[in-house]
Amino acid sequence: MPAMSLNHYTIQARNLEATKDFYCDVVGLTVGDRPPLSFDGYWLYCGGIPTVHLLGYQATAKLISDGPSYPAGTGRLDHIAFSCEGLADMRADLVRRGIKYEERVLPRMNMTQLFYLDPDGIAVECNFPPHETPVKAA
Repeated sequence: MPAMSLNHYTIQARNLEATKDFYCDVVGLTVGDRPPLSFDGYWLYCGGIPTVHLLGYQATAKLISDGPSYPAGTGRLDHIAFSCEGLADMRADLVRRGIKYEERVLPRMNMTQLFYLDPDGIAVECNFPPHETPVKAA
């Protein structure tokens, strides 16, 4: 049976609070209900769905039993993509916060993408609908 939709992804954050604040303040997620687990973390919600799970960093923690230990740096996750609205406001907010970003427009789709890094160096991709992509002068 094929996958139906994204359920969630988990990040083991080096600085749990800074990473939580980043995903809430910059990406626009909200902290929501989380079961009473035996370790520190947050569940961050996107559109009412717990999409991002954050775990407190432990140098030798294993996410899945018998799985590999986490390395000192990141690398288990390349990037995370969100469907977004409000391209101009997002650009202005990233500039205001001093967050460097790369902007791309997908050919043929005319969809704007902004790429930037979270506090752990994981790339965040924000995809904006074509009607928000500025029309370039010919």
